[in-house]
Amino acid sequence: MTPPRTPAERTKRAIAGFFDDLCAAQKTVTVFDGAGHPLDFADGMALAVDMLVSQTSRGRKIMFVGNGASAAISSHQAVDYWKTGGMRAVAFNDAALLTCISNDFGYAQVFERPIEMFGDAGDVLVAVSSSGRSENIVRAARIARAKGCRVITMSGFDRENALRRLGDLNFYVASKSYGHVEVTHLSLSHCLLDTIVAIHGSPPREEPPGVEG
Repeated sequence: MTPPRTPAERTKRAIAGFFDDLCAAQKTVTVFDGAGHPLDFADGMALAVDMLVSQTSRGRKIMFVGNGASAAISSHQAVDYWKTGGMRAVAFNDAALLTCISNDFGYAQVFERPIEMFGDAGDVLVAVSSSGRSENIVRAARIARAKGCRVITMSGFDRENALRRLGDLNFYVASKSYGHVEVTHLSLSHCLLDTIVAIHGSPPREEPPGVEG
C-alpha cells in the first residue's frame, strides 16, 4: 500500500485506523469467572445482567469506581443505572470525599474507605481500570469481596493484571490503547443497562409538578 503523502491523506488514514483498531479491540473482549476460567462472551454478559437485576431487586445497590476517564464512566453509569434502569447506584466521586480521604489516608484508600463504610453484603461493585493495576481500584475490589459484595471488573492492557483476578465476573479488553479500552468499557456498561431495560423495562416517569405563579 502506498504511504499517504499529503496531510489530508495522513489525517484520513489515521481516522480510519483509529476506528479499525477500536472495532478490533471490541472483538477481543474476554470474560473470566472468579476462578479465572474463560466464559463465552454472551454467557458472561447474561450472568452480569442476572447479577445486577437479582441483587438490586433485593434492595442492594451498585457501586462504581474508577480513576480519570474510568471515574467519568463511573459517574455516568451510576446516574444512568438509577435514572434509566431504576436501580440504586452510586459513584464515590464527590470532590470533598476524594480530597479528604486522599489527604487523611492516602489516595490508595480513596475508594476502599467509602466501600468499607457504605458497602453492604450483596451489593455489586463495578470496578473499572484501563490497566487493571491501579492500587486504589484493586483495594476497592478486595474490600468489597471482604464485605460480601459481588464484584464485576473491567480492565485492559496486560491480560495478567491484578484486577482481572478479583471479580466474580471479569471483562478484559486486549488492547494497550487507553481510548479503545475506555470506549469498550463504556460500551459494555451501556450494553448491560440497555439489556436490563429491554427485558425488565424502565421505571415509570412522573411529570414534575407545575409551578404556580
